[in-house]
Amino acid sequence: MRIVLAPDSFKGTATAAEAARALADGWRSVRPGDELLPLPMADGGEGTLAAVATAHPGATVHEVPGCTGPDGRPVPGRYLLLPDGTALVELATASGLPLLEGRLAPLAATTRGTGEAIAAALDAGATALTVALGGSASTDGGAGLLSALGLRVLGHAGTLLPDGGGALATARQIDTRRLRPAPPGGVRLLTDVTNPLHGPDGAAAVYGPQKGAGPSEIALLEHGLRRYAELLGGDPEQPGAGAAGGTAYGLAAAWGARTTPGAAAVADLLGLDAALAGADLVVTGEGRFDSTSLLGKAVGEVMDRARRAAVPVRVVAGDSTDRRALTLLSLAGDSDDAQRRATHWLKVAGTRLARSAGAGALKH
Repeated sequence: MRIVLAPDSFKGTATAAEAARALADGWRSVRPGDELLPLPMADGGEGTLAAVATAHPGATVHEVPGCTGPDGRPVPGRYLLLPDGTALVELATASGLPLLEGRLAPLAATTRGTGEAIAAALDAGATALTVALGGSASTDGGAGLLSALGLRVLGHAGTLLPDGGGALATARQIDTRRLRPAPPGGVRLLTDVTNPLHGPDGAAAVYGPQKGAGPSEIALLEHGLRRYAELLGGDPEQPGAGAAGGTAYGLAAAWGARTTPGAAAVADLLGLDAALAGADLVVTGEGRFDSTSLLGKAVGEVMDRARRAAVPVRVVAGDSTDRRALTLLSLAGDSDDAQRRATHWLKVAGTRLARSAGAGALKH
């Protein structure tokens, strides 16, 4: 049999690559003669760069030391350069919420480090750019990112404003004269959200609380994003403009970037359709499988493409109320153990699925 193993990450317990490896180990312990194709998935957020790097042997990962983290401290950045000249940058790497280590900074957090990684990729000769936007720590409209590329956000008397969405409310001018041009192959943004930049469904109102913003801070960030949009132009109402604290808006307005659903784009980058051709089964999964998994997430994308390819699907999840899923919780019998030893229980899940396949239990 030919089996495609295409899980997303099990957040906080196993990366997508670790999950695929554990499932494969379990499967091989029962059916060593089967052909296994590990294809770790992502939806355009954290883990996207690693997933694409695994699927493209000709791609090269480049480290960018000393990028500016979301709170100003230096962090390691990186980008992936594909053989066709496209650079893939994952915003969470240099500007992600976990980098704050609990020290939330809703008004001051910046995307500057992601801009520094992009600059390094362009300096290295990248001719096109893909940015995975999930996991942002900031609500700065991408101003920090663009500032690393030459944009200047100015306040009273032409003074340069500090980074962070909290300062945008005092912006008086945006100087784009030194902004370096977009790569000739264009800029693509991967996201699974459709929020506009501002308003009740915008970046500050919906995602600000997750980044530590209270009511007064949300109001200030909202005011700042509106002022920023007045000065920079573009379309703040475009679906998805609010992704990554408005970074999608900033890149669209300044560089003409286009937004695309993350899970579908990653599936294309990984060659999922080709992998499914001729497969006997695909195994996918994530930490929590529920109704939202089918709405733009990696697992839903895998299931949809498998259905179109007439390939049976099995779902493995940490936990789920959906009876279609084999859960680590049911195998472990204890939530703490299921999380603490996730890779062990994923291997057990692979064993269980292989036995089921050997018993002829595959169904569409």
